[in-house]
Amino acid sequence: MEDIVRRVRSDDPEAELRRLRTSEVAPGELAGHLSPSLFAEGRVIVLTAAQDATKDMVAAIAEYAADPAPGIVLVAQHAGGAKGKAVVDTLRKAGAETTTCNRISRPDERADFVRAEVRRHGGSITADAVPVLIEAVGSDLRELASAASQLVADTGGRIDEQEVRRYHRGRAESTGFAVADATIAGDRVKALEALRWALVLGTPHVLIADALADAVRTLAKVGSAGRGDPNRLAGELGMPPWKIRKAQGQVRSWRPESLAVAVAATAQVNADVKGVAADPEYALERAVVAVLDAREMR
Repeated sequence: MEDIVRRVRSDDPEAELRRLRTSEVAPGELAGHLSPSLFAEGRVIVLTAAQDATKDMVAAIAEYAADPAPGIVLVAQHAGGAKGKAVVDTLRKAGAETTTCNRISRPDERADFVRAEVRRHGGSITADAVPVLIEAVGSDLRELASAASQLVADTGGRIDEQEVRRYHRGRAESTGFAVADATIAGDRVKALEALRWALVLGTPHVLIADALADAVRTLAKVGSAGRGDPNRLAGELGMPPWKIRKAQGQVRSWRPESLAVAVAATAQVNADVKGVAADPEYALERAVVAVLDAREMR
């Protein structure tokens, strides 16, 4: 949407953006929004939830698409699927530009999304900075897009891990991932400090437990797969190559028996934070210490 508005405003800087929910606007009202004004001002009309369009609305869209007014751009946002497909078919037949937004769920797709957003704003981001930004901001695509845009503006366009941690210090260092990373690395002071900060800042107990369990499971899976090319192992293990590469470096400090103890500890804390333990914060601290102790087993 930003790209469409930017293109329109490159020709007409005063072009107006209007967002209309399809189910809340009548066909006659839409016709009014799409009609040229006396002074021929540019306009972008966005119909959100276009899958909710009635037959009359589809007819109104088809009528406009057949003879669009100069300077007025109509955009229909459709959720996909069979519902309201007539809107999509109508606009495609009229030669409309189509942008497909596939669902992003895999970690490597999310990383690609971050890199693409940074490039879109004219910047570049190092490989090690991408997972740090995702850990700091979370998986919400709107938040990641916003963070990418802001980082490009704040850094002059060159983003590395240090810059991400500088601008997202509070979040990057208080997540369950930060606790898990320090624990897996055997940094007792940093792990317990990160846990305290995460709890003080309100990070949900379940998220911390899940991050710790995921880190231990990753080590176990990568360790059992043996040495190999991370790109080749990615499909087999269901992980992005960067995560496998990172785990390959970490697992060298672990013995199979130690990982077994750590897996048991993370399984227990998962139950503890979901109601088994009377004090979930103490349970988390006990689990972190148990994993740290397991790493030191000889």
